[in-house]
Amino acid sequence: MNTFHHVTLREVEPADLDTFFAHQLDPDANRMAAFVGKEPRTRAAFDAHWAKILTSPDITQRTILADGRVTGHVACFPDEDHLEVTYWLGREFWGRGVATQALHELLRLVAERPIFGRTAKDNLGSLRVLQKCGFQIIGEDKGFAHGRGEDTEEYILRLDA
Repeated sequence: MNTFHHVTLREVEPADLDTFFAHQLDPDANRMAAFVGKEPRTRAAFDAHWAKILTSPDITQRTILADGRVTGHVACFPDEDHLEVTYWLGREFWGRGVATQALHELLRLVAERPIFGRTAKDNLGSLRVLQKCGFQIIGEDKGFAHGRGEDTEEYILRLDA
């Protein structure tokens, strides 16, 4: 397993969206993420979704760079009465420490606590990322996961400090 020496975050640039679009087309990544949008992501739907994200003052959204290469994105967004984190990496970057480093960086930018995270129970990589960043499992849930086309169990995690 190769790790990257330098993982940084920066504001999302328009050219990054091409990479993000390609990443979200990966059926294995959608299955692993499980809880993805319900409609198939045509480029038009993808662009409309990202236009809303990038103009929302309530969302902290960043591009992840590993050794200068765009590898994915990480965000913190409001969900009802709390903040939640999310991240997406291209599959070629999984298991190399990028998501953990990126989430650590995002948590330095967003001071408000608590922050929540969710992951499918069988997504052990994502669970490890959250736990390495200090999130603790506080509950479980089950819901329909569009990335799998079936009900899927998930962990709910929280970071207090």
